[in-house]
Amino acid sequence: MPASPSSSAQAARAAVARRLRDLRKGAGWTVVELADRCGWSHAKTSRIENARTAPSTKDIRAWCRATGADALVDDLITQSLHAASMYAEWRDETRRGLRELQDSYGRLFRETALFRVYSSSLVPGLLQTEGYAGAILRLSAEFQGLPTDDSGAAAQARVDRSRIIYEAGRRFLLVVEEGVLYHQMGTEDAMAAQLGFLLTAGALPAVSLGIIPKDTAERSQWPRETFHIYDDRLVSVELVTARVRITQTNEVGRYVRAFEQLRKMAVYGADARALIVRAIDALR
Repeated sequence: MPASPSSSAQAARAAVARRLRDLRKGAGWTVVELADRCGWSHAKTSRIENARTAPSTKDIRAWCRATGADALVDDLITQSLHAASMYAEWRDETRRGLRELQDSYGRLFRETALFRVYSSSLVPGLLQTEGYAGAILRLSAEFQGLPTDDSGAAAQARVDRSRIIYEAGRRFLLVVEEGVLYHQMGTEDAMAAQLGFLLTAGALPAVSLGIIPKDTAERSQWPRETFHIYDDRLVSVELVTARVRITQTNEVGRYVRAFEQLRKMAVYGADARALIVRAIDALR
């Protein structure tokens, strides 16, 4: 099973902290002695070594200089920046607005040939209608306490970006839990339009839409947090407070394995359409 995404990000930070601690010990310095040589408090050294504070580029340079490890500066900075990039808090991601956040995915989408998405809570963004997306993004703006609600423009940007499903040369494998069809976002009409679009989008040649029935007798995977796999190089996991980006090959592989297990539990084609029609009927 995949590791917890937040624990994966923490593990990356801890790996940097461990290397810095080993450099200090290898040089024969105590925490206090290293702090004196770097010109900061010993409490800061302790926080860095215990992965409670991420070291800045300047901190790493000072640390390596104090321990005689200047040759490792570039490698440690690269590793530290990678660890920092894995965990991006939504409050930082949305600081410039929801519209800009949607636009930030453009390059990633253009460079990806195979999209694999699993969602236990919402219709995947690639298949969202403007009304449904708008309802979600309005709730997000409220929850994040954004000073400006640009959810309407962000919803349009999301739908525009999602037109990639009509482009040749890409594949989209999407798996959702049946409960997603009953989590009403926005008005009843908006939800009906969204479910109706799933009937259409699921029939596109490049799209495989699987639905895991609620009454699945024996699951090989329990419902997971929503995650997106871009080719075999990146996994993006959505948490309440942050988005975690995973790029380590072995961890990406575990998410691919989990996705394949979830995918095997899903139904497709006529069976999937029957579940969607049932959800539409339940709106009436």
